[in-house]
Amino acid sequence: MKLNNLLVGFLLFSVGFAHAQSKAFTPESLWELKQLGGEQVSPDNKQIIYRTTTYDVSQNQGHSEYSVYNVAKKTTEVLTGEVGKISGLRWINNEVAGIVVEGDEKKVVRTELNNPSLKVVLSRPKNTLIDFKFSPEENYIITLERVKTRESIADLYPDYDKANVKIYDDLMYRHWDQWQDEYSKQLILYPIKDGKVSGEGKNLLEGTPYHGVMVPFGGLGDVIFIGESKVVYTTKKMTGKEFATSTDSDLYAYDIQTGETSNLTGPYLGYDMHPRLHEKTQQLGWLSMASEGFEADKTDIIVRDLKTQEDRNLTSTIDLTVSTFVWNNKGDKIYFIAVTEATYQYFELDVKTGKHRQITHGDHDYRSISTLGNKLVGMKQTMLHPNELYEVDIKSGNEVQFTFANDEFLSSFEEPTIEKRWITTSDQKKMLTWVILPPNFSEENKYPTLLYCQGGPQSAVSQFFSLRWNFRLMASQGYIVVAPNRRGLPGFGQQWNNAISKDWGGQPMRDYLAAIDEVSKEKYVDKSRRGAVGASYGGYSVYYLAGIHEGRFSSFISHAGLFNMTSWYGTTEELFFANWDVGGPYWDKKNDKSYVDYSPHTLVNKWDTPILIFHGGRDYRVPKSQGFEAYQAAQLKGLKSRLVYFPEENHWILSPHNAMIWQNEFYKWLNETLD
Repeated sequence: MKLNNLLVGFLLFSVGFAHAQSKAFTPESLWELKQLGGEQVSPDNKQIIYRTTTYDVSQNQGHSEYSVYNVAKKTTEVLTGEVGKISGLRWINNEVAGIVVEGDEKKVVRTELNNPSLKVVLSRPKNTLIDFKFSPEENYIITLERVKTRESIADLYPDYDKANVKIYDDLMYRHWDQWQDEYSKQLILYPIKDGKVSGEGKNLLEGTPYHGVMVPFGGLGDVIFIGESKVVYTTKKMTGKEFATSTDSDLYAYDIQTGETSNLTGPYLGYDMHPRLHEKTQQLGWLSMASEGFEADKTDIIVRDLKTQEDRNLTSTIDLTVSTFVWNNKGDKIYFIAVTEATYQYFELDVKTGKHRQITHGDHDYRSISTLGNKLVGMKQTMLHPNELYEVDIKSGNEVQFTFANDEFLSSFEEPTIEKRWITTSDQKKMLTWVILPPNFSEENKYPTLLYCQGGPQSAVSQFFSLRWNFRLMASQGYIVVAPNRRGLPGFGQQWNNAISKDWGGQPMRDYLAAIDEVSKEKYVDKSRRGAVGASYGGYSVYYLAGIHEGRFSSFISHAGLFNMTSWYGTTEELFFANWDVGGPYWDKKNDKSYVDYSPHTLVNKWDTPILIFHGGRDYRVPKSQGFEAYQAAQLKGLKSRLVYFPEENHWILSPHNAMIWQNEFYKWLNETLD
């Protein structure tokens, strides 16, 4: 069976799936879904603002709009008119604020929801302003702005304005998907009077090249005010090799009156981030990792009493890693999200005793958390359904769904079945493995089967709903998906999470093989049509499995995979990750296992199976040469192989058009090799 063209309705029936479906869930269907997020509860707990993003694939772009949910009336209103022009909408006491772009200016505006009239608070050049935050009493506004902190090539060589060159004399010359230029992201504090900026801004990092937030993904969510007197922000005040090899971020406090800055978390050696103040009790909480250089270390909640300056680690004895947290109104409880057994759940933590309890249960992921009086609200998703807004009763854990953005659309499709299995590994451990069965599944049929290899490497195979690695979509094309929570994933205790470091090609690979071997005992698994797919460390896993699978698989797909560990170490940017997880540089003989035994390129002599390779040109975490090397090896081996290269994409595929081609090539390849 051959696929029709994607853009004219390919995948109208399942691959290798005899039982006809009334309607197939396709990549086009995936991009028709509404993506919800960014919810914020009003200070009076009566309304919730949230963002809905829809995609116009034909135009290769997305569009976001904001809605307000009335808690008492249980009604939703889309914000249009003047308010509809605002991006980044958030509550400012009883009003809302955000950013409006007009010409070359970005303006911070605010307005009442019921009587919209945009009032300009601050105007800055469009290419400068990134985000903003008000102080509690609105005497100040702090902005995140691009500030020139280094000389540019034009400054150094003004006579050669047509030159295209980059010059560096230290590391971190590029990060994630951006080359280091003359700008950094800095924090500017402005005074406000009568609702408008009333004076010059003060750069909290003036005279330094440091970023005011953690890059590349940090923002003003890690910046808070302590009353009207201080600004606390999270960053890593390092540059060059030091920045590339350390995770020692800290919380810094800027005194607005004196202009002095102090380091609040100097003795803490790993990531310190996510500061959250309880104003009434003057307790400052934050998330902290103990180990410098280990980006996937256990994340604990530290609380400091600002009156006594005493610190307490509230979760040191709890074998969970915290994703995010909020205070309750009294300040005696903290509510947090943590992954447990491949699901993200809400937990309650008693600040005085350190005792905790799980609030929610079930196969789902809560991705955000806010308080709504004596309840919690947040976005929840599953493998079958993207984010919707839910309310959770703290005492009982009972859930009430607030939004139904995709329910009607998804009701027209048959659903896959999600099974949870505990599989015995080669060292007699129990490993949770999700098995996703196609819609209208029948044990009497035989199905092609995909082993899904997770990236990270320490990133849970949870109930996520992805626009690319989407289990619902894979199963809806007639594939069984086997998704093991192999060694090195959080949610099963820190020991299980840590076990992958310096053992990339060892027990995690045996875990993968244990999962596919166990599920393959089922009579409905077609052993002659099995594939392995994955990205990042999952892409590495595919390359590695290609050399050790001993005939198990008939097809491989690797996206952004690490292929040659030696050349990867020489070109990746966040070296703290490589130093921790593979042991350090390749020239240190103690790391030979990582660079020789566990480098996929050393196993190419055993490659004998078709392989599809995806890679992005702006992926600086796993540079494009990794994909090119793997493709060239496969070609020279005479294997059926294909390279799909996206010059402008990074570690992910973000453009709708590129994503559709990605899906088209993904399923076309499987159809060619597993049909």
